Amino acid sequence: MTGKSHDVDVIVAGGGMVGAATACLLLRCGFAVAVVEARQPPRFDPEGEPGMRVSAISPGSARVLDQAGAWREIEKQRSCPYRRMHVEEAGHPDGLDFESVSFGLERLGTIVENDLVQSALWSVLENHPLVDVLCPATIQSFHEIKQGVEVALSDGRRLSARLLVAAEGATSPLRRQLGIRQDVWEYNQQGIVCAVTTDPPNLGVAWQRFLPGGPLAFLPLADGRSSMVWTRPADEAGPLLSLPDDPFLDVLSEAAEGGVGKPVAVGPRAGFPLAMRLSECYSSGRVALLGDAAHVVHPLAGQGVNLGLADAAALVETLLSARHAVAEGNVPELLAKWQRWRRSESQVMAGGTHAIRALFTPSALSGIRAFGLRQVGKSWLARDFFIRQAAGLGRNAPRMARGDSLKALLRLRA
Repeated sequence: MTGKSHDVDVIVAGGGMVGAATACLLLRCGFAVAVVEARQPPRFDPEGEPGMRVSAISPGSARVLDQAGAWREIEKQRSCPYRRMHVEEAGHPDGLDFESVSFGLERLGTIVENDLVQSALWSVLENHPLVDVLCPATIQSFHEIKQGVEVALSDGRRLSARLLVAAEGATSPLRRQLGIRQDVWEYNQQGIVCAVTTDPPNLGVAWQRFLPGGPLAFLPLADGRSSMVWTRPADEAGPLLSLPDDPFLDVLSEAAEGGVGKPVAVGPRAGFPLAMRLSECYSSGRVALLGDAAHVVHPLAGQGVNLGLADAAALVETLLSARHAVAEGNVPELLAKWQRWRRSESQVMAGGTHAIRALFTPSALSGIRAFGLRQVGKSWLARDFFIRQAAGLGRNAPRMARGDSLKALLRLRA
């Protein structure tokens, strides 16, 4: 559908997981795409140590990545499906158990290293004839032109397209250039991450315990270890990160006692500050904000990258549903429609996570939290709604996430 007046149909700023997935989906629908990325990602080494940053890829997101052409490569290299999830309040180990078979699902999700997701998507990009990967490069400025947008790159080149996608992460320069305001909640917490070896090994359980100060989660890795995410107040995180391994294991063992196994070894640790960020709008003119450029949620529910992949799938669905409008240059109207859809969904997820975090932080509310978990456990409707949303299969999920193929969506162009 490339127009004569533009170099490509879509420019994607940012080649991370969300940006690369957006580009791959667009390419497979016949759009000509340019990807602008500042750093060449390293090739994933399946024999190397697991990366510290992992994502719980929902079944809906796995379908989106499959349509992007990357999921088979991801599963072939290193990933760990989980079919059981256990959530509990400290001191109340009964908690809640979710089994995939109870909800008619093959799995509840898949733990995958972020580096592997990006690497698999880049393999698709590098082998597609309709893409121009501009790396290393950044967008210095942009302005609207007739039925499109023109960007100036850091290497002096200029490029034009019908649509510009900003997927450069939470600090998005394009969002700042657009002057889009964000509501920001700083939690004064850090997430401590590392790989943990337990005895016995973790054979596929996603486990989470709510502790005073923040939740502790063990997510299963392909080799039987767990990827740990431990939310701690900022003034406690620094000392925990600086502890030698053995004293850290002692503290962790006490916090995780009775969980998926006794922690016996840990890998390198890192910490990152936690915040929630919601942009006042997700589009402006011919520019769309996707993923962390638009919204950042607390990692409590593990939904960050899943929200971004849903953004990408919904954008492609919206563009395909109105091919003639795109060709005629009516992109702002389409983006406004897409924005209403996605902002509503991300607000629900961000608001729900924000409320749960607030409820589960004060130790004084321990009894109330345990009671709430028991009540959810007794309600099939509540459990089903929770799992459907977490699995990316809610009623407002993009059609791709709910099982439609790109072939089916391409029929919308007829």
